[in-house]
Amino acid sequence: MTTVTPTTTTPASTASATQNAASQQLAGNFNTFLTLLTTQLQNQDPTSPMDSNAFTQQLVEFSQVEQQINTNNNLQTLISLGQGRSNTDAVSYLGKAVTISNGEGVLQNGAATWNYSLGTDAVNTTLSISNASGQVVYQGTGETASGVHTFDWNGQDNSGNQLPDGAYKMTITSTAADGSTVQTQVASGGVVSEVDLSGSQPMLVIGPMEIPISAVSSIGNLSSN
Repeated sequence: MTTVTPTTTTPASTASATQNAASQQLAGNFNTFLTLLTTQLQNQDPTSPMDSNAFTQQLVEFSQVEQQINTNNNLQTLISLGQGRSNTDAVSYLGKAVTISNGEGVLQNGAATWNYSLGTDAVNTTLSISNASGQVVYQGTGETASGVHTFDWNGQDNSGNQLPDGAYKMTITSTAADGSTVQTQVASGGVVSEVDLSGSQPMLVIGPMEIPISAVSSIGNLSSN
């Protein structure tokens, strides 16, 4: 069953509250400025009225403060619209099979699969898998022929210990015969089961792993077979 995580207090809402407080302070300054200007006009000496240049300058400042308040309100509206569109886009990924292009993959039930490609033939290729803390938990040799290859991992570290299910990341180090670095790409796949909207940006949930939409390189429907 696919679900959407409900929204809670987030950095985005905190930023919005901060901006609202700033807008209120600016509006207060605007009202204070208006009161002072009105009082000044009411109490000026009839025999020595306010200099027209100074009065014009104050009116310009009055207009600038008003424009700043309107600009802040319009920006807040645009931010809200953008966040709502982003959330809507993220929800459309529910139940879709996606390809993840940032090297991250999901270890579920003791199994994980990555595809990796080599731009040219290599003399050696090293596959490294790290956990969510960035600690390398497995290293092994990979294919050296150019093209696309598949690596199936059983979730065990180099000592044979079974690691817990979760998010892991694979990186490739590959060297050509002339000593140059071979261009590589790493990808994995999964099905989006939830969308987490509790943070500053929507996160797609694939098993025990959460990824931003920017990490998705392709999206497709599940096969009916």
